[in-house]
Amino acid sequence: MEIKQISVFLENNAGRLGEVTKVLADAGINLRAISIADTADFGILRLIVSDHQKALLALQEAGFTTRITNVAAVEIEDRPGSLAKVMELFQKSQVNIEYLYASLEGKEGKAVVIFKLQEHDKGLAIVQESGLSMVDSF
Repeated sequence: MEIKQISVFLENNAGRLGEVTKVLADAGINLRAISIADTADFGILRLIVSDHQKALLALQEAGFTTRITNVAAVEIEDRPGSLAKVMELFQKSQVNIEYLYASLEGKEGKAVVIFKLQEHDKGLAIVQESGLSMVDSF
């Protein structure tokens, strides 16, 4: 089980992030998780949304450069040490994590951690074998 992430490439200019959120709002898209990494010249906005196909179309029509990536969305207990246990699983299995970010959106007492894994299929298998819950939407 995996989830679709939209990456939006943005110039590092005032107002660009606001333009993206306006496009999504106008299209009736709800943000579920969001992360941004930037440099002096550009940023990569990573989004999990309520309808990735509709969001992708709206963003592309507005002139944004986008990409879809498969990521793993793992549901963990919202308490100290939960993420450390998942990280230990990946470390023992030698699965490299390219990046991660989290959302508290989901069930009460749970958090959803979004993982971009270097070996996606191997990482998915490890999560499933460990008995952790993965989500395909939230």
